[in-house]
Amino acid sequence: MRYGAVMDFYEKSILLGTVPSLIWIGWLWRPLRTLMVGVAALSLLAISLYQVNGQADLARADTAFLLKYFLSSQSAILWMSVLFFMSTAFYWAGVFLRSNSDAMELLGSRVAWAAVVLALVGTMVRWYEGHQMGPDIGHIPVSNLYEVFILFCWMTAVFYLYYEETYKTRSLGAFVMLVVSAAVGFLLWYTVVREAHQIQPLIPALQSWWMKIHVPANFVGYGTFAIAAMVAFAYLIKQSASETRWYKLAPLWAFGVVLCFEPLVFRQGKVEGGSSYWFVYFGISALVVAGILGMRVRLAERLPSFEVMDDVMYKAIAIGFAFFTIATVLGALWAAEAWGGYWSWDPKETWALIVWLNYAAWLHMRLMKGLRGAVSAWWALVGLAITTFAFLGVNMFLSGLHSYGAL
Repeated sequence: MRYGAVMDFYEKSILLGTVPSLIWIGWLWRPLRTLMVGVAALSLLAISLYQVNGQADLARADTAFLLKYFLSSQSAILWMSVLFFMSTAFYWAGVFLRSNSDAMELLGSRVAWAAVVLALVGTMVRWYEGHQMGPDIGHIPVSNLYEVFILFCWMTAVFYLYYEETYKTRSLGAFVMLVVSAAVGFLLWYTVVREAHQIQPLIPALQSWWMKIHVPANFVGYGTFAIAAMVAFAYLIKQSASETRWYKLAPLWAFGVVLCFEPLVFRQGKVEGGSSYWFVYFGISALVVAGILGMRVRLAERLPSFEVMDDVMYKAIAIGFAFFTIATVLGALWAAEAWGGYWSWDPKETWALIVWLNYAAWLHMRLMKGLRGAVSAWWALVGLAITTFAFLGVNMFLSGLHSYGAL
């Protein structure tokens, strides 16, 4: 009602289309009703706190108590980061504690919900703040690495929490929240090194309503693929619980080494700054991987059955593949409008096709050939490596039409 004059027909259609969509998903899964009401209430409270004599004053972000410490976009995102780290710690405490393990995992789940709320509040308030900075600055916050990492964190967490309730098990949260915490770690580093939290005008290539649907659809895929990979890792840990021969455990140790040496990628990619941060990341990663492999017997006792983990992998990849397919089609339509062709074999497009083919093959082998067990788990882990390169690696090492997302 207030900003209709700056929206075109398609943007208004998307906005109106969210109403039945939110009603539908709230009907399908009751916790989302509480989530949406809470996010709306806190977002509107933040917006009201910015008002002075009927006009928005962004300087109040540094003077109004609730805005400064809780509800401005940057404050909310920092709280999201802390809560996701806390949630991960609580989940792992639930795995290793002999007593009160269920209570700790429940606490981890509740804290994850709180982190999702603040992530969404931060996103909504950031959207509002951008529009108050100028008519050419305001946009949906899914336009750069800082914003899409926030999107990845809360979307991955929400999908995991859905599976947690559906399958009545919380022990997988210890694994899934690791990838969310890793994303938060990258987000904080990127904020410090690039000051990425600053709201910037959209570059011309992104000034399109296609961005509003293409990017979120992509990140449903990224988030669910990450869930599938971490569940696959849990599957392999459970399977190796009784294994003592070192050469049988070598693949898992190799995976751990790859994880720990991930910071070297950033150095080789000539990403400057934060060297001490990545040294700490290396140390924490090494301890986490060593702890997981060393305590695999205890972990196996807490993890759900192989059948449950296999089903979670399948459903996560199936949902992710569907949305990734939609995102790819939407991207082709956007490209036709922006660049005059549906497909140009740009590096980002090429790697998106590789990701799509990888998961298409995984689903085909499962549905047609009954693929199960360790092979499917390892395939899901490899899929995460491919997806990560398509998401970040292309931006770091290759150039093309999508280079506006470079590190």
